[in-house]
Amino acid sequence: MASKRAARALTPLTLALLVSQAAIVVTGGAVRLTGSGLGCPTWPECTPGSYFPVENQAEGTLHSWIEFGNRLLTFVLVIFALATLIAVLRSGRKDLRILAAGQFLGIFGQGVLGGITVLTNLNPLSVASHFLLSTILIAAATSLHSRRKGPAVKSGVQGSLNSFSKIHIMWTALVIILGTIVTASGPHAGDADVPRLDLRIQDVARMHSISVIILMIFTIAFYLRKGLPALTKHRIRLFFGISLAQGALGYIQYFLGVPELLVGMHVLGTTLVWIAAWRIWLSVQFKTKEMAL
Repeated sequence: MASKRAARALTPLTLALLVSQAAIVVTGGAVRLTGSGLGCPTWPECTPGSYFPVENQAEGTLHSWIEFGNRLLTFVLVIFALATLIAVLRSGRKDLRILAAGQFLGIFGQGVLGGITVLTNLNPLSVASHFLLSTILIAAATSLHSRRKGPAVKSGVQGSLNSFSKIHIMWTALVIILGTIVTASGPHAGDADVPRLDLRIQDVARMHSISVIILMIFTIAFYLRKGLPALTKHRIRLFFGISLAQGALGYIQYFLGVPELLVGMHVLGTTLVWIAAWRIWLSVQFKTKEMAL
């Protein structure tokens, strides 16, 4: 009975874990866009002698609470990750143990990397690494949620369809990596005194834009392949729609001088694009009775 309850609990728990993983990326973007990256200038304390913001901090009370709120969300993630791991163990789902344990350990890794980011005064490479680790954890959380109701087995898809799916997910990852380089070269550093990558923003933005155009063309070619499963075609359409909106938003924010609100929406869009791309890859590589969701 306990194992059945644990198995049923996997649906809400894995969904909560995935949403929380995405949310911490968005709130991390809010920290950067409000210039609150050093609102808590030390780690693991917020300010020397206190784990909480204190009145009249030199960094500003509002900035301190924004940064502290992002740190606090990590504890929410730990709770969901631990609850998911316990549910996986009690349900007897041996196929999900590595994914569930990876979430729990990865969150602690993010905490350490976050500390390094603060202690290096928001070094742009540390900030980018912080974000890229989140994309790995989001992909794993997406896999957990997709496989929650039944073990996944290899779909047996070979040849060009298999190659297309692998190239598609790898190129999507490249687009996101180039996007982090654009961010690391742009004006929203998380703090006014933080150095940026010594790259011309127009050049890296153009590289990112070209990579997006190539991804969209490749996505259309992927969709037109013969023998593509109906589920995969559906997910490609969803991915294309999200990516098209994300691309349009990227151009708008660039020509408007990257206003904070639009950049924040772009961060959310990046997370949705990545989840949609990973679901396409899952639909080609694996089969489960829940993969139709």
